[in-house]
Formats: sequence, structure tokens, C-alpha cells
Amino acid sequence: MSLHKLTNRIFYMDHEPEFDRPMLVYIKGEKYSLAIDAGYSASHVNKFYGLLEAEGLSLPDFTAITHWHYDHTYGMHITSGCCIAHKKTNEFLREEMDKALDAGYVDFMKKEDIHFAREYDGIDEVTIVPAQLEFEDRIRLDLGELTAEIFHTVAPHSEDSVCIYIPEEKVLFLGDCICPDYFNGGYLNKEKLGVLIQVIEKTDCRYCILSHDEPLSKEELLEYLYGEMQKEQ
Repeated sequence: MSLHKLTNRIFYMDHEPEFDRPMLVYIKGEKYSLAIDAGYSASHVNKFYGLLEAEGLSLPDFTAITHWHYDHTYGMHITSGCCIAHKKTNEFLREEMDKALDAGYVDFMKKEDIHFAREYDGIDEVTIVPAQLEFEDRIRLDLGELTAEIFHTVAPHSEDSVCIYIPEEKVLFLGDCICPDYFNGGYLNKEKLGVLIQVIEKTDCRYCILSHDEPLSKEELLEYLYGEMQKEQ
């Protein structure tokens, strides 16, 4: 697996469907660098960091978390620099930290999710940590000639969904925002999806990046979402 270049200052490692690993992203400012999401595990993060180092890129100064789900957060304990997350994300992570105190937690998760079983094959414990820096509405990072606007949004996937917008590159990162709520039977709340569509429509972007897909243009994503809104549930 190689590191792909979306723009001259944005790089990404592909998502991996076999493990349900999300895409991991690196944004290179003149002063600081920002990663998006902290991976499924230490192995996932180390793979990403190895690709960065092979390209001569420094490890990230910050990592923005798109939401609390374990494929995006269970590598946080070994991330470089400071992790940034919504307040609700940290609340969810602290709940999972309490659950993980149970010796049977990992075995339970392996039985519940085949991808978790593959990711943690031969591993009988997880390390869960909250982000060092949390916010409620939005936070803005000056990376040096690049700006990262990190903001909470209404979305069908999770209460703590966060987007990251890089205006200079016209790229919007949506994490899993458009996905159904898999912790609620796969329910797609179209009212919330409608609000999210309005956010995308109003954002001046060329690319819309989803964590478990290939990069899409804004037009491609909106066409897909308009179609989803028309479907009967």
C-alpha cells in the first residue's frame, strides 16, 4: 500500500475494506501538520506513519477525530502530537474505557464484529484514551498557509459527527457522516441527512472525502445523496 496525493499538500492512505479500516489523511501546512482520524489500532497507525516517513513527511502535530467509533479512535493512544475531538466524542470514549475494564470486552467485540476480530486477531486487550483537546461547536487551526476548520455537524451516522474543511484546497472531509446509524439497526435518518446535504451544498469545495470510499467530487457526492433522499425506507 502506498500514500496517495490528493493535492500538493494533502495525502491519504486508502481505506481497507477487509478490516473496515477508514482512510487516514495527512495535511501538510508550512508550520504544522494535521492527520484526520486515529485509526483502528496501533498496527493501523504504525502502517500510516511508516508511509509518511517513507515520503519524508514528519509525523502529525495534530490529529482530528471525525467521531468516536472504534475504527477511527482505537489507535489514539499511539498517535503523534495532540488529538482533537468533539466534547461528545470524548464522552463516548470514556464510556468505552469503562466497558474495556471488563476482561471479556475484546472477546465480546470480536463476536459482535468480524472486522474487529480480524483487526485484533491474537490481541486480547485494547487501549482507549480520550482526546487531549475537545471542543463543542468548532475550532480553527492555522497550519501555516493552510487552515483547518473543524466543526460539529448534524449527521445520520453519529451524534458527535465532525467535518474538517480546508478552504485553501477546497476539500471537505466528512468521515462517516453520510452513513446510516449502525448502532441503531442501520437506520438512515433522512431529516439529519437533509441538514447535512445543506452543509455540503453551502461549502465551497471541489472534493468531498468519505472515510470508507474513494475521493469524490462535490457533484458526485450530492448526486448520490439526492438519490438516497428519494428512496423509500
